[in-house]
Amino acid sequence: MARASTSFVCQSCGSTYSRWQGRCDDCGSWNTIEPEEAALAAPSSGKKTKGRGLNLESLAGESAPPPRFPTGAAEFDRALGGGLVPGSALLVGGDPGVGKSTLLLQTGASIARSGKKTLYISGEEALDQIRLRATRLGVAKAPLQLGIGTALKDVLQTVKAAKPDVLIIDSIQTMWSDDLPSAPGTVAQVRTCAAELTRFAKNEGCTVIIVGHVTKEGQIAGPRVVEHLVDVVLYFETEPGRSFRLIRAVKNRYGPANEIGVFEMQGAGLIEVPNPSELFLGEADEDTPGTAVFAGTEGSRPLLCEFQALVLPSQLAQPRRAVVGWDSGRLSQLLAVLAARSNFDFGRDDVFLSVAGGLRITDPAADLAAALALMSAKEGKAIPARTTAFGEIGLSGKIRRAAQAPMRLSESYKLGFVRAAGPADIESDAVACVGFSSLHEAASWLGRA
Repeated sequence: MARASTSFVCQSCGSTYSRWQGRCDDCGSWNTIEPEEAALAAPSSGKKTKGRGLNLESLAGESAPPPRFPTGAAEFDRALGGGLVPGSALLVGGDPGVGKSTLLLQTGASIARSGKKTLYISGEEALDQIRLRATRLGVAKAPLQLGIGTALKDVLQTVKAAKPDVLIIDSIQTMWSDDLPSAPGTVAQVRTCAAELTRFAKNEGCTVIIVGHVTKEGQIAGPRVVEHLVDVVLYFETEPGRSFRLIRAVKNRYGPANEIGVFEMQGAGLIEVPNPSELFLGEADEDTPGTAVFAGTEGSRPLLCEFQALVLPSQLAQPRRAVVGWDSGRLSQLLAVLAARSNFDFGRDDVFLSVAGGLRITDPAADLAAALALMSAKEGKAIPARTTAFGEIGLSGKIRRAAQAPMRLSESYKLGFVRAAGPADIESDAVACVGFSSLHEAASWLGRA
């Protein structure tokens, strides 16, 4: 006979403890450890069974690429690596209000119009609320089937009878299994429900898209094992007060990771942005000191954006350092390298650095663009017009080569830039290239010996 056992589980990372404590030793979170009951199986009979041998094959065999079908949104397909794969499980995470339900309702309606049977199960909203959103988005007449429910057994029974091609679950935190005594949204419930839905996708050949909420740290709520269970993990993100939305693939078993799709939130829903560089560049003022255009990449997509810097003498004992859209630690390191290798001393200055448009940059090749913006602001001299820059800067002040340089230069030419500053080995027939081997050469190019 199975008996119940109580353990204490961290709701942030999934670590298990034998007794309650205020702080999780693994992730450092406070007051996230809660008791959860689990059923222990009865002791085994002691009989041993012989395992079955596995079929071994050569690594050099040929395999056909996985079949795909489009979602109807080119930007969503780009993030997925070309479309949805039958029998796959996807996890879509994002902050509350970012537009996850809007994205999936539009996507589900588009897939349903293409002839694929699509089922949308919601555990957070009433049927009338979903219909009102569909009317606002202009997809009310799409042959999309709706269902309201949170019990996992009811959901699985419904979809097994309906046999859809695509199943959308909004959201995994509202699903619960009566096999577990814990409340919906706990680690055990989220893990169990995600595992059952993933198993259903593999067994039935149905594409399952699961919505997941994120924590205040920006991670999908629940244990990280949920991200290991599914085939694709997508983050839908934005900056506060901005209209653009980025869908980013952080895991993809059927395509490249770190691909992004760009949307803009409007009154009629999410609109695709085929050329995001124009969105993030905007109206650049080329005569203003302290601005530099960075030729970056996101996955396999080139993306241009503008770094803006402001440097002025500080009136405080401890000068301020403020950065938006870039890593603050990277800024501190760059300021130290500029002081040590190029004689640009920012020790008594307030330094403000921002990525225009609200984009967050993680590309290490952004170092040179940020350095040029800071030196330009310090000297009060504008960078030559229609110039892009890219290159990683080491602690020695040397400028290292950047990955995908031809793609960066091609995007610069396409958007009307005539000059590119970067590592010493950059070459292009489309734009004039100015190569630097060190920060000192970049400073001389700006007019400082």
